[in-house]
Amino acid sequence: MLKFVARRLGVMVLTALALTFVVFYLTNLPPNLEKLARTEGSVRMTDQAVASWIENNGHGGSVFGRYAEWLGVAPGWVMTDDKGVTRGRCIQNGATAETAASYCGVLQGEWGFSTVFKKPVLESVLQKLGSTGWLMMWVMIVMVPVSLIMGVLSGMREGSRTDRSLSIVAIATTATPEYVSGVILVAIFASATAGISPILNEWGWIDSRTLFLGTATSAMDQITFWNFALPVLTIALYGIGYIARMTRASMTEVMTQQYIRTARLKGVRFRDVVMRHALRNALIAPFTVIMLQFPWLLNGVVITEALFNYKGFGWTLVQAAGNNDIDLLLGCSVVAVLVVLVTQLISDIGYVFLNPRIRLA
Repeated sequence: MLKFVARRLGVMVLTALALTFVVFYLTNLPPNLEKLARTEGSVRMTDQAVASWIENNGHGGSVFGRYAEWLGVAPGWVMTDDKGVTRGRCIQNGATAETAASYCGVLQGEWGFSTVFKKPVLESVLQKLGSTGWLMMWVMIVMVPVSLIMGVLSGMREGSRTDRSLSIVAIATTATPEYVSGVILVAIFASATAGISPILNEWGWIDSRTLFLGTATSAMDQITFWNFALPVLTIALYGIGYIARMTRASMTEVMTQQYIRTARLKGVRFRDVVMRHALRNALIAPFTVIMLQFPWLLNGVVITEALFNYKGFGWTLVQAAGNNDIDLLLGCSVVAVLVVLVTQLISDIGYVFLNPRIRLA
């Protein structure tokens, strides 16, 4: 098992280097650097002034050298202008002129400076990642149990009325994107003129004009059931159907196995057959799918966060891309790559423990 984990960690490091280099190369293309120069300098800058700005701010030279500086495996760039003022990557990050040629990259915790939020990238990313983390946690708390119960109930008795009803619900939720289900939920539960809120207010069941808040901005300061329920439900509905369908397919396949039939013929109660024999084997495939939901939640909440004005990781990624904030884009890419690789590693390890045949092989 240790050899398996060691091999996976080695592959993870190589994959992370390859992916971050691709993102670094794409974000540092000449058109992006020119746009950054005109944004930070002046839109009326000449081509010669743009080239000079790019060179004087450490964006010139080989892309491999700049990637090594950004990663922190090569000393940061240093430059002295005509007035004798020394500037450099490490100096801009708070170092002195004597330590200008030190290492100050991602590996040292120096992720650059955000031109949008006007503060260090690492601080911005961690703050927004924490907000999205709360959203992801509550989505998983709602989504995983509900989808597993739906899938197991459907797969226990294939073709029954329960199976058909739950399958219809699962397909409908999966086929409905977040920007549609979010608007529908807001119209039903968070509108003062439509849905059930005016009726409940008229009957005196609620004191406010709406049952739930249509925006999650207040959840940035304090999360409550009333300001966080709709964003969580919007994301969870989309994932519930997908996981439920996978669980149903796996449960249906397990229930047709020979050892299940043997247990039934021996007189074992149906409930015991499902709980003791079928459930563990049926959860092998859904476990992998559930672990893959974490990268999707991290990068796929953009629409939901924009719809409910919740300033999390997805919202930050949109702001970075829209404002050509190169350092912030790179910081978001590092987090996204790490989340994908770590969740895949956990998924592989969990799959090995759930499936003894893989462990013995």
